[in-house]
Amino acid sequence: MEKAKKISDSEIEMVQLVLPNDVNLLNNLKGGQLMHWIDIAAALTASKHSEKYVATVAIDSLYFRHPIRRGEMVKLQARLVSVGKTSMRIKVTVWAENLQTGAVIKTNEANLVFVALDETGRPTRVPEISE
Repeated sequence: MEKAKKISDSEIEMVQLVLPNDVNLLNNLKGGQLMHWIDIAAALTASKHSEKYVATVAIDSLYFRHPIRRGEMVKLQARLVSVGKTSMRIKVTVWAENLQTGAVIKTNEANLVFVALDETGRPTRVPEISE
């Protein structure tokens, strides 16, 4: 069995700039684009913890609290919440920063589940977590 790993060892921070191609007709970030970024940030956290390729099993929740505008910087913070035998639950918190004013607002939270995969694509054990 793998040695337990600290939650902080697998945390990920990802930063994106909202460009014209990323927005809808209201100049807000498209929900699907944000979901893509959230999935990537969470997958990186799961892969870092398990040291394996991972697959998304579920998006348990995704809350849209505030629109993100074109030209804003988006910061995604992904953190491991819990682990099972082969699965990992990841929480992603999203912040938007207006680069002209410096105002920062929490815009989204999401909870996702990933499974670690072995070389044949089958679920494989993941390390336990320690704090």
